[in-house]
Amino acid sequence: MTVAQLTPWVVFLVGVAALLILDIGVLSRRSETMTTRSALIWSAVWISLGLSFSLAVWAWRGGVAAQEYLTGYLIEESLSIDNLFVFMLVFGSLGIALRYQRKVLFWGIFGAIVLRGTFILVGVSVLERFEWVIYLFGALLVFTAYRLIRSHGVQVDPERNPMVRIARRLFPVDVDYRGNAFSIKKAGRRMLTPLVIALVAVESADVVFAVDSVPAVLAVTDDAFVAFTSNVCAILGLRALYFALAGSLQRFEYLSWGLALVLGFVGVKMLLSKVIHIPIYASLGVIVVAVGGAILVSLWMTRGGAPTPPAEAWTEPPKANAEAEA
Repeated sequence: MTVAQLTPWVVFLVGVAALLILDIGVLSRRSETMTTRSALIWSAVWISLGLSFSLAVWAWRGGVAAQEYLTGYLIEESLSIDNLFVFMLVFGSLGIALRYQRKVLFWGIFGAIVLRGTFILVGVSVLERFEWVIYLFGALLVFTAYRLIRSHGVQVDPERNPMVRIARRLFPVDVDYRGNAFSIKKAGRRMLTPLVIALVAVESADVVFAVDSVPAVLAVTDDAFVAFTSNVCAILGLRALYFALAGSLQRFEYLSWGLALVLGFVGVKMLLSKVIHIPIYASLGVIVVAVGGAILVSLWMTRGGAPTPPAEAWTEPPKANAEAEA
């Protein structure tokens, strides 16, 4: 890779690192909780940055790459909204108060960035060597679309997650602890807290989400830089978006139908890629109409009032005694 090819990667990764350091080192210390107003403002900032980065892609890669970036960004942003509902169910089932969810979300997002980068680089490399894999990716997306429709309304139980079960077997967990630490020392014994269990559940969910979203973005572009940046820019604002939508996530009841349509369309596009060429702007239009329509229908159908999130997610039981926190 030449210096000219490497420069965009370096600039982008340095920028992402700076934003993450700002987030964990400055913004997170101001308050343990993020108000809805603050979350909406930061969501607008992250979305603006994500959309604006298409101009940098245009400067580095050209107009077609910028369209591919926007399409990939919208796909990942749309999938993220559905993923946030899973996160909410995880926190609610484990009884983790809203003020402590922010820390788990930060490290969950960091893990998601690493996973996306790994999956995308591997995916692009595989497609370059074995073109027939595109049909496997297409079939996977069509199956994912079918699964989204079939699983509509299904609840998430972290205790059934294999990674969570392994964590519980390997390490002692203080299920009564309520606080901001990942581990505590209790009765002279180091124990994990429910925050770790939540993080394990979130990270394992990130693996599943990556399996869904990476083939989708690779159906749009075979440029690793465009695929990676579009995914990361959408993921970076995920935490603020979670708190912005936390009180109304359950109103997006029909979003999964819109996402199923998008993934099904992208999957069919991959399966027919050697026969029919679908322009990027057409794909972009399908995504906007399908996801936007699903959101509008969801909001209209639940206009009488939004269901509140599980009480466990927003209340804070008395904190268990601990000798020391870490």
